[in-house]
Amino acid sequence: MEFGTIEREVYVEATPEVVFEVVSSPEHLKEWWPDDAAYDPIPGSTGEIVFGDPDGDGAVVAFAVVDARPPESFSFRWTHPADAVAAEGNSLLVTFDLTPSGGGTLLRMTETGFREMGWEVAVLEQQYREHETGWDFYLPRIAPYVARLGVQP
Repeated sequence: MEFGTIEREVYVEATPEVVFEVVSSPEHLKEWWPDDAAYDPIPGSTGEIVFGDPDGDGAVVAFAVVDARPPESFSFRWTHPADAVAAEGNSLLVTFDLTPSGGGTLLRMTETGFREMGWEVAVLEQQYREHETGWDFYLPRIAPYVARLGVQP
């Protein structure tokens, strides 16, 4: 099995402008993915996302915005050491591409960089599978969240 790229697609009944806000803004992100998020959704911005209780068994994860082209694309690097600049080889790259489709938006998520991390095969496989499981859980939460916002396509 190839542990290089994770790709998922989700259809959201909202305009690309709305979906872009939901996948790029920390206020929306924390409603469907991490428990908290702090960064500016502009290229070059750095910050963090938080899963669970950081004082308990939770995790604070470094986050760096790579590109933001509303309403077409938003990308970021994450999982790099907090004291390092995010780059290929020390972080994973997530890209959300948004395409108008019917009355809504086709959201395509791609996560790359697993092989470039230099992990041993067992660690690579474990990390890849954890991210696969994570995206399979979190991405389907976007459409219901957008529906709760009450915006029309």
